[in-house]
Amino acid sequence: MKAVRVHAFDATPVLEDIPEPVPRPGRTLVRMEAATVGHIDRTVWRGSFLKHPPFPYTPGVEASGVVVASAAHPEGQRVWLRGSGLGTLFDGTWCELIDAPDEAVGLLPDGVPAAVGSAFFSPSTSAWVALHDVARLSAGECVLVTGATGAVGSLAVQLALDAGAEVTALVADAAQAAWMPPAAKVVVLGSNLAASLESVSVDLLIDTVGGPVLAAVLPRVRPGGRAVLVGYTAGNTLTLDIAHFLQRDVSLLPLNMFRRESAGRVAAPELLARLADGRLELDVRPFALQDAAKAMDWISQRGHRGRAVLVTGR
Repeated sequence: MKAVRVHAFDATPVLEDIPEPVPRPGRTLVRMEAATVGHIDRTVWRGSFLKHPPFPYTPGVEASGVVVASAAHPEGQRVWLRGSGLGTLFDGTWCELIDAPDEAVGLLPDGVPAAVGSAFFSPSTSAWVALHDVARLSAGECVLVTGATGAVGSLAVQLALDAGAEVTALVADAAQAAWMPPAAKVVVLGSNLAASLESVSVDLLIDTVGGPVLAAVLPRVRPGGRAVLVGYTAGNTLTLDIAHFLQRDVSLLPLNMFRRESAGRVAAPELLARLADGRLELDVRPFALQDAAKAMDWISQRGHRGRAVLVTGR
């Protein structure tokens, strides 16, 4: 079978022929239809993750497909896959036939396309858990979302609006502003971040970018408000005026989805139902399996929209 293989940290992923996996107790074989390329895959590939599979390895922590053989899941069932060591402890999903732990497999409704089913878990559950489990969002609150055109950001905007919040979406330019739901207020970042945000005042910040953007938006959270820190694509450091920060009494709340994955799995069926009937939308960009390196480069570019997925038959 064809599989993408990595032979060393930062080495270009290559498509190779490897032996097909065989059925084993506790494992499910899935014919891959789509496999997501995400930031965690880049982190493992660069050697920055806590652990990694032995070289050479097949990356990929998420995917969707059809069950080929399993004692736990019916043959022919459409499924999504995530976690339980896929792509972090052992070979992952960037291959034609995935060998996954039974517990990594979930039911994929017929109304959800394979590409969306592969890409939905990480961004949609992160947005859901950030809003409802970490921030305890209430209807009527004012919410600011940074990186609002990214996968997590766009879903946070949609979910917050659906929960009855007043939402301000922070975007990079006018083209990105056009992608936002009509019910959201949109702020386009100018060269002067503070000036762009002068009229913004919110109860809750969902920050998906970190760095200087987080430093600029944090003062826009009202005293007693909350800021959930989701990502750091714009930088992984934050400088605070501690005296000023203490006076504002804003709670900084980190989102750790490894610790909260069980909450994400509980929310997954509801999120899939919303994706199936159109209440939620998630943009995906398909790449051929042999173009895994191009997909990893694409997700590293700021301003990209949605998620990258590898698909067979392209």
